[in-house]
Amino acid sequence: MTSELTVNVQPDSIQIAITEDHNLVEYQKDAQEVSFAVGNLYLGRVKKLMPGLNACFVDVGSEKEAFLHYQDLGPQFASLKKYLKQVRANRKKLAPFGKAQFVPFDEKQGNISTALEQGEEIIVQVTKEPISTKGPRLTGEISFAGRFLVLIPFGDKVSVSSKIKSNEERARLKQLIHSIKPKNCGVIVRTVAEGKRVAELDNELSILYQRWEDCLARAQKAEKAPELIFEETSRTIAILRDMLNSSYESIHVNDEKTYQEIRDYVSLIDPEKTKIVKLYKGELPIFDNFAITKQIKSSFGRIVSYKSGAYLIIEHTEALHVVDVNSGHRVKAGTQEENALEVNLGAADELARQLRLRDMGGIIVVDFIDMALAEDRQKLYERMCQNMERDRAKHNILPLSKFGLMQITRQRVRPVMDVPVDETCPTCFGTGTIRPSILFTDQLENKISCLKSQMKMSHFTLFVHPYVYAYLTRGLFSIKLKWYFRYGPGINLLPDQNLPFLSYRFIDIKGNEIDMKEEHEIL
Repeated sequence: MTSELTVNVQPDSIQIAITEDHNLVEYQKDAQEVSFAVGNLYLGRVKKLMPGLNACFVDVGSEKEAFLHYQDLGPQFASLKKYLKQVRANRKKLAPFGKAQFVPFDEKQGNISTALEQGEEIIVQVTKEPISTKGPRLTGEISFAGRFLVLIPFGDKVSVSSKIKSNEERARLKQLIHSIKPKNCGVIVRTVAEGKRVAELDNELSILYQRWEDCLARAQKAEKAPELIFEETSRTIAILRDMLNSSYESIHVNDEKTYQEIRDYVSLIDPEKTKIVKLYKGELPIFDNFAITKQIKSSFGRIVSYKSGAYLIIEHTEALHVVDVNSGHRVKAGTQEENALEVNLGAADELARQLRLRDMGGIIVVDFIDMALAEDRQKLYERMCQNMERDRAKHNILPLSKFGLMQITRQRVRPVMDVPVDETCPTCFGTGTIRPSILFTDQLENKISCLKSQMKMSHFTLFVHPYVYAYLTRGLFSIKLKWYFRYGPGINLLPDQNLPFLSYRFIDIKGNEIDMKEEHEIL
């Protein structure tokens, strides 16, 4: 299996697509100004205690107050709380972290009223982004994740990933980390640290510890809570940190600054893979060039088709996600049981991809086609478990119930990715009447003439739907060629798969969109 990462940087958003064997498996889209990302640290203020829930609401600057449960405070909370008071008491000199005292704290038994007071300042970390009407979810157990290690301030243990099976390697890593870890810190050794030299691990541990010291310095200097004291690395870097391995063949980026950021990070963690980071300079939109746009259009929406005419119907509700498997117009020789099994196995493959692609979390209920044989139901369950092994999110799958339903729980970290694939008619805007479509090219030519003669723009790019592009460029003496002779060489005509059929957009030489909508189009 080969993997590719494609990053599409736009003025208002960043889109990240991961493909495995050229099939889209993960897609994320974030606004450039997005905040409250998972991993961010805040100096927050307790706004309201909720003894009935054994939790509290914390002001971290979000529109909705963040939620912190008592059991999420963590075993280090009392130590961190005491040390923070020392830090905030002296704004000139930072109390040495290595001399901070451990204070025992039982995070399992106790109540929020004895642990916190209203108006108190605390350091918290975001574990879930705001979802629907809920604010961010917080934890008091601070951690800094690196590629090989996770640093836990006020921790007292060195833990090694259970996926490292060799007892000798586990003992080596544990002894090594004990010898280099900073005082008053715990460390979790990640799977990718297997076989790594002491210099690599020591270097990353120093970087993580420096981040913690920077957080403390910001907390000390903050005028008042709430205050952001640590911002998690960009989503692209976070994905690379967790997923970069030998299966990655290329990383394509269409923005110089982001390209340099990714290249610097890859050269730091794996210098041999620096060459796979490539700056895309093509004229076509980067997602169109790598056949991602079409996959996005076909993979989202309420109905998702897969092989042999079968399809899934995916419904999102407040409480859970419901998936219905349908055989559609599929016609194939064989018994009903054989056809049902084949459709269900295909649905299991597609559903595992959809869960990652849409980042669906919470409870997912799947209504598969009924199967009479117990061994077929077991095959389906094993296939689903096998497909979900590549999913990074924590999940749990139950065998089919007697009603033929499969229940899946999947870790919910951020809102489900919902990409609208239905297109608004670009010519009638819902009125039901349009100008004669045969005049569309004349309309485009009038706008080109306006840009050239009235607005004095010598060079610009016109994006149109691929079908319209094929029409404009067909034949030896095409419409595109006529425009070239009539208006000069400054017109760059390109297809864009994101555009509806009779829609268009003009881009100037600096990459900014030129508003050429007519008054009736705006209305």
